Amino acid sequence: MESRQRQGRTKKRGSRLRRFIGLVIIAAAAYWVAFYVLPNRQHTDPDWKGLQQPIFVKGQLTGYSASGTGDGLLLPLPLLQEYVDSAIRYEEATKSVILSTDNDLLYMQEDSTSASLNNEPVQLRLAPEEQDGVTYLPADSLEELYGLEVEEDSNTGAVLLMTAGESVPIGTVKGKAGDRTKALRSEATIHAPIVADMLPGTVVRIWNTDNKDEEWLYVQMSSGYAGYIKAEDITADGEKTVEQQEYEPTRAERSWKGKAVNLFWEAVYERKPNPANFGELPGINVVSPTWFSIVDVNGNVRSKADKAYVEWAHKQDMEVWALLSNSFDADLTTEALSSYERRMTTIVQMLEYADLYDLDGINIDFENVYTKDGGNVTQFMRELKPMAQAKNLIVSIDVTPKSNSEMWSLFLDRKALGAAADFLIVMAYDEHWASSPKAGSVASLPWVENSISRIIEEDDVPAEKLILGVPLYTRIWTETTENGETKVSSKAVGMKTVQELLAEKKLTPSFDNKTGQHYVEYKEDGSLYRIWIEDKVSLKARVELAKSFGLGGVASWTRSFGTLEAWEALQEISK
Repeated sequence: MESRQRQGRTKKRGSRLRRFIGLVIIAAAAYWVAFYVLPNRQHTDPDWKGLQQPIFVKGQLTGYSASGTGDGLLLPLPLLQEYVDSAIRYEEATKSVILSTDNDLLYMQEDSTSASLNNEPVQLRLAPEEQDGVTYLPADSLEELYGLEVEEDSNTGAVLLMTAGESVPIGTVKGKAGDRTKALRSEATIHAPIVADMLPGTVVRIWNTDNKDEEWLYVQMSSGYAGYIKAEDITADGEKTVEQQEYEPTRAERSWKGKAVNLFWEAVYERKPNPANFGELPGINVVSPTWFSIVDVNGNVRSKADKAYVEWAHKQDMEVWALLSNSFDADLTTEALSSYERRMTTIVQMLEYADLYDLDGINIDFENVYTKDGGNVTQFMRELKPMAQAKNLIVSIDVTPKSNSEMWSLFLDRKALGAAADFLIVMAYDEHWASSPKAGSVASLPWVENSISRIIEEDDVPAEKLILGVPLYTRIWTETTENGETKVSSKAVGMKTVQELLAEKKLTPSFDNKTGQHYVEYKEDGSLYRIWIEDKVSLKARVELAKSFGLGGVASWTRSFGTLEAWEALQEISK
């Protein structure tokens, strides 16, 4: 009896287990059908839902929000620096914003509609303002300056930003009036939740250039809603393109494109150089006299300019790119470049001098600068460029080869300077400097080649924007031995001095393959004298190097060190 009861209970338990397993199988099947076969009909809000005026770029949420609306729309400065122009400058002391392009320099201050464009007063319709520690700029001014297109949706508050020249394919949701909507999903699968139901005829921007799944398109509506839709549900409908701003070629492009610069610097001290004593200068087409220098912390400029020199140069078909230095004073440079007002003092005075002396360009030579002031040097060039461009002036800046020297190299942002200037003149000399502990060439050919290639490759400066600076001097090195130690000293001399020395001492140089120069050494009074020589051989090699890179030309320091042999060698840059 007891055994039959146990058997009955066992059968009942087995039956319940089978029913349970059956239910599990049915549930699993239903789950599989629901999530792996049938499209997901659940809806979800975008992650920016509830944000006030979120800003989108290329269909993606930027994390920034606009302020105001319509004609009063303002865009946050950090967004503009990240997506439009990283060079936009904010100066905390004056609560000012400085925006520069090749042609325009716009200066504005928070809470003021008074501004300046290329240093001329203008009135803004809307003032920049600060909100919660963030500066916001008027969208209409930005659209005009940069050619942006800013689209605001009145329902969602979404702001869609496109930059000048940017294009995006446009599509239209397929179907006719009355047809079912098409699902815009959060992911490229029918099982992802729906972000929006799109009516037939809805226009979308197609942003999925990096989407490898050709079945799906990543699109965005004007409302800001973005997500994935089946490609078969979209009809291609051309492209939306923001018009590129009108581009006015610089004078460098008009006057020097395809033409090599052959410049010499004219070192001007107390006495005015007399061109009547210069002799022949074949091939020279630009002169750069060292006439101007910043002399105080307010940015005032001292002049040694000579109208007669300019008239002489122009009669020789030479342009005059007068040099402006920072007096090679690091502390003065810190102060003089520290604010827009001080930088503008220098710029305005230089432009007035350019008018007064009929200059063709300005050559900037800022040396001995603290690394922390490098950004101010770059900003000075960004502010000078559009102002000089308006006066048809060439703007160039002298840079050293790259090195770890704080005061002479590290402060130079060559990539940014290459964008801000017409030319970068690479002072490819002083590989071994005046007080070098080791004797050596001022500029060996391999060192020069490496100096140029690094700037082109590492800083993306176009080769045609680089001018190779060449030395017309060398150093006579003296090595003496005292108490078993070799002491080294040197003095700089020009080409003529070396030629006279070789003749006087009846010395015959030998060619040094390592440096690409002639070399000579001799002993006298217990000292060893060593010279790596600049002559027509080394100068022709430099010209060939410049041509092999496709550089914009050559520049030589300095005219007084040169000889007719030098000018004849350097003129090959134009052949």
